[in-house]
Amino acid sequence: MAASHHALLFSHSLPTSPDTYVKLTMLDSKGKEMSKCKTSVCRGQPNPTYKETFVFQVALFQLSEVSLVVSVYSRRSSMKAREKVGWMSLGLNSTGEEQQAHWSQMKEAEGQQVCHWHTLLES
Repeated sequence: MAASHHALLFSHSLPTSPDTYVKLTMLDSKGKEMSKCKTSVCRGQPNPTYKETFVFQVALFQLSEVSLVVSVYSRRSSMKAREKVGWMSLGLNSTGEEQQAHWSQMKEAEGQQVCHWHTLLES
């Protein structure tokens, strides 16, 4: 099993500053959830930065068959309901060429950190 960690950097601006967090979901080639995790909540920051590391255990032969879906959620302090701000995907079902290129760079990085900014798709 290969353990790897990579930094994903996101920025978003909303009219007010809600509480936000990021959910990461690893999916297999059929879209079945393999594992998931989420960041801590950034409270009231207009452009939060999530400086956290998550490790997903994926066999080397599976790297071309998985997708990592990254979703950003907001939560107003007065409401318990969450709202998806945006999302993107890396890996098998990358949401674009930029995301596919980042995935390829990470696979070739041999354990080194690969940082890249991504634009989120609207939910």
